[in-house]
Amino acid sequence: MSYKNTLITISADSKVTSAKVPVAKNDKPTIASIGYDLIKNNPYKYTQDDVQFKTYLIKNQIEEVNVDELREQFFSKPKACFRASPLVKTYGWGIHYNEEGKVAIYDAESDAYQQLFDREDITKQKGMRSKRK
Repeated sequence: MSYKNTLITISADSKVTSAKVPVAKNDKPTIASIGYDLIKNNPYKYTQDDVQFKTYLIKNQIEEVNVDELREQFFSKPKACFRASPLVKTYGWGIHYNEEGKVAIYDAESDAYQQLFDREDITKQKGMRSKRK
């Protein structure tokens, strides 16, 4: 599932108040750091599916050959949407989907995030909580 004209807001139980850049651990990129780099460096270029698949390729060091077949296999099982992303749950980023379903990220403390949040033509979806109530 991919959203359009939607802002995924930071999770209500996020421990950060302003965005943090995810970093690699033990010199290996994390899913959060790869996703962050892809979205931050290419705003509104990729859809959620594009980011998830590219993250999978990078994380597993898979060269981009037979990508159509690999992509079909990758999406043969359901994937969580960005509401469950560590970017919104842990790192304080909001994720905006434009009218084409392509994504960009915004620091939850930024003016740009607040402007998106205040727009009535954009649907808001809360990031998923890290813990159950």
